Amino acid sequence: MAGRPQAVVGRVALHCPSYSLKPADYSQMKTAFLFPGQGAQSVGMGTALAESVPAARELFARANEILGYDLLKLCREGPAEQLDATEHSQPALFVCSLAALEKLKGEQPGAIAEAVAAAGLSLGEYTALVFAGGMDFDTGLRLVRERGLAMQAASDATPSGMVSILGLDREQIEGLCDEARQGEVLQVANLLCPGNIVVSGAKGACARVKGLAEAAGAMKVISLSVAGAFHTPIMQPAYERLSTAVANAEIKPPRIPVLSNVDAEPHADPAEIRQLLVRQLVSPVLWEETMRRLIMVHGVERCFEIGPGRVLAGLLKRIDRKFPCENIAA
Repeated sequence: MAGRPQAVVGRVALHCPSYSLKPADYSQMKTAFLFPGQGAQSVGMGTALAESVPAARELFARANEILGYDLLKLCREGPAEQLDATEHSQPALFVCSLAALEKLKGEQPGAIAEAVAAAGLSLGEYTALVFAGGMDFDTGLRLVRERGLAMQAASDATPSGMVSILGLDREQIEGLCDEARQGEVLQVANLLCPGNIVVSGAKGACARVKGLAEAAGAMKVISLSVAGAFHTPIMQPAYERLSTAVANAEIKPPRIPVLSNVDAEPHADPAEIRQLLVRQLVSPVLWEETMRRLIMVHGVERCFEIGPGRVLAGLLKRIDRKFPCENIAA
C-alpha cells in the first residue's frame, strides 16, 4: 500500500486500509459514531428534527428547562452572533447532535447496536459519552453548559485566538510556534488530519505565527472565529471551574469504548474520564490519532457523523478518501 497515509501509535506504524463498498454492504460492518465540536453550528440547525421527530422535540423541551432559555428558538432564528457564542454554541451542538441520534434510532435502529466505539471532537466527547451510556442527558447538558460558560470567561480574561494552518507538518508548525511565541502562550491545539493543524495562543503570538506560516509556504492560514485559545494553558481558569462540576457529576463506565481527545485511548474508569474531560481544556486534541486508532486498533469499518455539519467526514477523508462515513444531519 505504497503512499497510504500512516501514523505512529505507540511504536507501531499504522496504515489505514482503503474501502470501496456499496451501502448495501454496510450492515455487517463494525461502526463508530462521531460527534462534532464547536464550529459546526449554524442558524436553522435542529429545526427540522424538532418538527419531525417527537423524541428530538422532547430533548429540546428538557434542555429549555435545564438552560433557562429557549434553545430551539435560538437554533432556529439566531442571531448567528448569539448562537456562535461559546456559552450557547456548546449546549446547542450537544442537544442537536443527540436529536440527530434520535432520528437515526427511528430510521436505522440496527445501527445503534452495531456501534463498537465512539468519539467526539472536543465538546463532542461529552455527546459521545452520553451516547455510550457514560452519563445521562441531563448530566451531560449541565456539564456542557458549565464548560461553555467557563471557557467564555477564560477567553474574556485573556485576549487570545486560534489559527488553522493547512499544508505544513507538525514539526514545521511547532518550529514556527517557537519563533512566534516571544514569551506568550502559543502551541499546537488541534491535530485534525494530515496537513490540517490548529494552533492556539495569545492574540499577538497568533498574528505572528500567521505571518510566519504564510511565508513558510502554507497552503492556507485562517484565523478562526472563536472566543479564545482553547486547548492551551490560557484555559486554566476554565480547568479549575470545570473540575468542580465534573467532580460532582455522575459518570459511569461507558458500554462501548469512547476515545479521549487527550490520549486517543478509551477509558472505563469514571475517575479517569473525569480527569481527562477537564485536561482536555488545556491539552491538544489528538483527532487524527483517534481516527487511526478507531480504524486500526478497534477494527472500525464505517462511521456515522451525528449532528450539524460535515466537518468530521471531511477530516476522515483526508486519512482515507474512500472510508465510509454517513452523515445524520441536525
